[in-house]
Order: sequence, then structure tokens, then C-alpha cells
Amino acid sequence: MSSSVWILDDDESIRWVLERAFSDAGWETQVFADPEGFLACCNQAERSLAWPDLVLTDVRMPGMDGMQVLAELQRKAPRLPVLVMTAHSDLDSAVSAYKGGAFEYLPKPFDLDEVLQVAERAVRARKHNSKAAVAEPVTDIIGEAPAMQEVFRAVGRLSRSSVSVLLTGASGTGKELVAHALHKHSKRANKPFVALNMAAIPAELIESELFGHEKGAFTGALQKRIGRFQQADGGTLFLDEIGDMPVAVQTRLLRVLAEGQFYPVGSHQLVSTDVRIIAATHQDLRKAVAAGRFRDDLYHRLNVIHVRLPTLAERRDDIAALARYFLTQASVELDMPVKRLSTQALHALKAAPWPGNVRQLENTCRWLTVMAPSDEVDVGDLPDDILTSTETINENNWATTLQKELDRAFRGKKANALQPFEKQFKELAMQAALKASGGHRQQAAQILGWGRNTLTRKLKT
Repeated sequence: MSSSVWILDDDESIRWVLERAFSDAGWETQVFADPEGFLACCNQAERSLAWPDLVLTDVRMPGMDGMQVLAELQRKAPRLPVLVMTAHSDLDSAVSAYKGGAFEYLPKPFDLDEVLQVAERAVRARKHNSKAAVAEPVTDIIGEAPAMQEVFRAVGRLSRSSVSVLLTGASGTGKELVAHALHKHSKRANKPFVALNMAAIPAELIESELFGHEKGAFTGALQKRIGRFQQADGGTLFLDEIGDMPVAVQTRLLRVLAEGQFYPVGSHQLVSTDVRIIAATHQDLRKAVAAGRFRDDLYHRLNVIHVRLPTLAERRDDIAALARYFLTQASVELDMPVKRLSTQALHALKAAPWPGNVRQLENTCRWLTVMAPSDEVDVGDLPDDILTSTETINENNWATTLQKELDRAFRGKKANALQPFEKQFKELAMQAALKASGGHRQQAAQILGWGRNTLTRKLKT
């Protein structure tokens, strides 16, 4: 017997594509252009108990939005799996969808084969009485770029779990921010969140920092100290730069994770603790394991759930929103007027390589708040390191680097994977042409082989 699906979207092209894809896959389909018609059918289904096997709904529609539709479906048919679609994806909408009971959250544009696979999984899950994870709204992480979607989904799915999480990503990508979000939206939110950076503590003191010590346990231990595990009891312990933890301490940590008990340094009194561990590192722990610098069993104990944070270069579409946020924050922090970025300055920021990632952008915005001479920041006001890095291209390696980035982007076989590269290339070209012409748009357009109106239009997008 074939499965049935109801599709609600005010975009006719989306309705047609989804209806065709599901029909070709053997599904019985019914499409709706507005929430009113959809809810009328829901009322009939409630009376006759003739519900479909699956519902797909858009978020933003005239009148009632998709979250309200989802809430109504939860009231009328709480076991009916719902897939939420949106072209305006952010962390709030992602976790709100899970909070509302959605089985899955699908940012547009999506791959139709992936949608069909998720749909089949949702129907199977319903038969086994599975339910999606519920999350509280998260408002402290900014990002709409596709590279952030898996991070948003992870925060939503993990909000009712206390499993260990390993956060990986380059320095400055926001690993501690995500750790805070995982704690804040967990069942442990009213308990302590305690953070410890392994790289910032001398190796000989890490054991004492984690487990505490008795008075006189070692030279300089002038009084009893409570360790981070006891401080975080009932809550979350965030171990940043876990790859820098000495091997001897790794052995003790593994025992605590396995038994939930430990002895403070110099003590014979066993201490019990209930702590969720979130670990983070910019290192490749698998290489550290192979080199004997990190215990294999501890790696697998920590790596229950792995969340990788993208670099800022992988989420360039978020740079404008992040810059606005950081400029506003800096104006409050420094008690100065909020600076605005000109179109050309914003293009320059989007074209920069950002080796320091989001942290570097935040510091740049703080620098601009103090150093930019006027309220509108132009290209010439940007710090020298940004301008230099934007201008510098290694003539020998750029094609090889581009090839590697394309290989990595295409590996996931996602639709429109070339689009970010094309967009960034055009931004770089426009910035170079404007620089060569001294900011004269007519000359810049001639250099690019475009009309002036074309250049003006592209600068605004």
C-alpha cells in the first residue's frame, strides 16, 4: 500500500516539483496553496480519521505561518510526522520547528532525493512510535548560511539529551558559544555551566583544576580547593582544547566518565558527580590518537555526538548579519555611535579570507567602532590586515586551492554547490575593478565588461 502526503506551500513551483517527485516515487499526493484550505481538510480528517502518512509545510506564508500550522497539527494529530520547509533558515526557526514537534527541518533549496529519503524515514519512524526531539528556541547564534544548518539541527536534537558532545572546528568558529547553547537548552539549564581551557592551564595543574585538591597535597596547596567537576555537578562541564590534555589526566578523566566518581588530589575521600561533558578542539583527534598523544578509548567516549563548526569562509553569506550584530554590540560596549558598512566595505569583508574566523570579525568590528573616522565605514577605513589579505592572492597556488575547495564542496553532492563560489568570485572581481578605477563605477563596469546598471545592481545584492 502506497504512502500519502499532504504538501502545503504558497509557491506554485515548489508545489509542482514536490508533487511530481512524490508521485513518481509512488506516493499519493494532495497539495494546498494556503493554510486555510489545508486546515479545512484537517478538520475533515479529524472527523473521519483519514489523515495522510506525512505532511510537508512551508514556514512563511500569507495569513497563518507554518509554525501555527504545525501547532494545529500537533493538537489534532500529534503522531503525524511533519517536515518543515523554509527558504529563510536560521537557528530560531530550526529549533522552533523541532520544539513544535517537526520530524525534520528542510532549508531550501533542498535535494529532492534527500526529501524523499527523509519522508520514508519519517513514515517508518511513525510506525515504530518514534518522536522527534524537542528544543527550546535558541537566539544567541547568528547564521543563515547552509553550512550552519547542521549545527542548528544538532542543537535542536540534543536539547533533551545529556550525551557527551565533541565540538570540532578551527579556532574562532564559536565552539564555546555552541557549548553554551547546548547547555542552555538542555534539561541541565538550571545547573552550572563550567568551562576549562586545557591550553590555558599549566599541565601540572590541570589535574587539580579538574578534580580539586586537599590542603598540603602538593607545594603551594595552601588550602582545600573544589575542582571543576564538583563545581559543575548536575550541570555541564565544557573542556575546551581537549587535545592539549596530558595523557595521565586523560586516564583519570576516562575513569570519571565511566564511573562517575573520583578522588581529589591528596584525598582518600571518594567524590560522586553527575556531569555532562562537552569537549572541543581545533585539532584532529584521530591523528592525535594515531600519534599516541590521545587515548583511543577516551576519544570514543567523548565522540558520542560529533558537531563540526564551519569556518567563516564557509559561511560568507552570514558576514553581513554578523558584522551588523558585532558593530551594534561594540557601540554599546564602548559607548560610541553604531557604525554602518558601505556596500564596497561589506564586499571587501565578504572577500577576505578570515583565518581567525568569527572571532576575528568580531575584533575587526570593535576596531572599526573606535578607529573609523565617520559613522559610515568605507573600504579605505578597513584595517590594513583585511585590505592586505583581500588583495593578496598566491599566483602559483590559487587554482590548486580552488580545486581542493570545489572537491570538498561537491563531495556532499548537494544541489547548487557551485553557487557560493560563483558569488564570491564576482564579489572579488567587483572589488578589484572598483579598486583599479578608484571607486569610479562606470570605469569599473567597463573593466568587467558589464553595463553600469548591472554593476550597481550586483553591488546591492
